[in-house]
Amino acid sequence: MHEEPHGGALGSRLNWLRAAVLGANDGIVSTAGIVVGVAGATDNRSALLTAGLAGLLAGSMSMAAGEYVSVSTQRDSEVAALAVERRELREQPEAELQELTTLLQERGLSREVAREAAEQLTARDALRVHARVELGIDPDELTNPWHAAWASFLAFTAGALLPLLAIVLPPAGWRLVVTVVSVLAALVLTGWASARLGSADPKRAVLRNVVGGALAMGVTYAAGSLLGAAGV
Repeated sequence: MHEEPHGGALGSRLNWLRAAVLGANDGIVSTAGIVVGVAGATDNRSALLTAGLAGLLAGSMSMAAGEYVSVSTQRDSEVAALAVERRELREQPEAELQELTTLLQERGLSREVAREAAEQLTARDALRVHARVELGIDPDELTNPWHAAWASFLAFTAGALLPLLAIVLPPAGWRLVVTVVSVLAALVLTGWASARLGSADPKRAVLRNVVGGALAMGVTYAAGSLLGAAGV
């Protein structure tokens, strides 16, 4: 009786990198939506800066908190799975050895070679080999919620800085154009990067990214323009 799930590698570097790209993408889109929406109502630099900073801080803190909770849950699951494996190795070592042999066979080894490898690996460090082969966990590199939170915070902030600077630095007549162009260019880059990291079609990913970002800015600008015209 084995209670732990058999899964692939948890918290791989590729997933961290993809999460960073997506975090930056979220920062770009959400902050762009805020500042473009406010720009639809007013061209006051202080109002734009205040709204952009508020969106940046709120978004980055929210992303960091959400990532911390999510990764803490993952870490708890990894610790619990290791505890189950440790108990099973203590209570039913032969069954665990048989299970490891079967898993090695599924990776292409013959029955005899798999059994010999399982015995040698178990003698060296039973928990470590079962954690890696059976659970996809490295006991020495459990996911760290604080690292994830800081990475998410920094990625979102880096993305959010682009539309914030683009809306407040240029002259009033160029702010909207500069912001829209720079945001769409950044979304092309993040869409391409996320597709490459996920081995997907870059064209589709870029198109989805650009259309989504343009739609977000269009909707918020229209809403801001209506509110500005109404004198709200």
